[in-house]
Amino acid sequence: MTRPPTVAQRRVIEAADPVTGRLRGTRSQLAALVQRGLAFRHPRPPHDHFLTPAGHRIREAVPEAPAEPVPEAGVFTARVGGEEEPSASGPARRREVHSAWQGLLELRRMTHPDGAVDRPCGWERTHLVRAAALALEAAGHRPAGGGADGYRVRATPQPEAVAVYTPDAEALAACAATLEEAGWQTGEYTEPRTRARYLLASPRRV
Repeated sequence: MTRPPTVAQRRVIEAADPVTGRLRGTRSQLAALVQRGLAFRHPRPPHDHFLTPAGHRIREAVPEAPAEPVPEAGVFTARVGGEEEPSASGPARRREVHSAWQGLLELRRMTHPDGAVDRPCGWERTHLVRAAALALEAAGHRPAGGGADGYRVRATPQPEAVAVYTPDAEALAACAATLEEAGWQTGEYTEPRTRARYLLASPRRV
């Protein structure tokens, strides 16, 4: 790519889904991004367009706007657990989560030199909490929130590691199995003060 994207193209890139990189725009806008190597058209129906690694780099370089109190409609957000409102769990939410997870697998395939989808990619390493939460929700685990028990994914002081809390040992073991299948390494630990058991999970490199 020799020229930077136009203002209109930047708007389309900035509005891409933060997890999957799925794009919305006019046919000509999307075609221009494909031509510049910033997007690709998925070969399977409905043939949506997604950011390429180069497109993701441009999106990450764009300064973020000030946070709004209410998320923009239509933007997918993985449930990390502990949200005040009850978690949506109907067919529409399941479709959103499935689509986000498939998009993330595609991003793994595109960004790993060997095309592997069995281990986390660079985006996941820079969005640890959201990536782990998406893996859990996509596998059918229920996040905590709205008075219901479930998993909670939290950042930790350790580099490339998140903590996962659940209400009981069985649920914790199930979360560990899911994360390991999704390419994460896990270990079970006990908090010294509260004696609560939790998982420490980090993306596997090989």
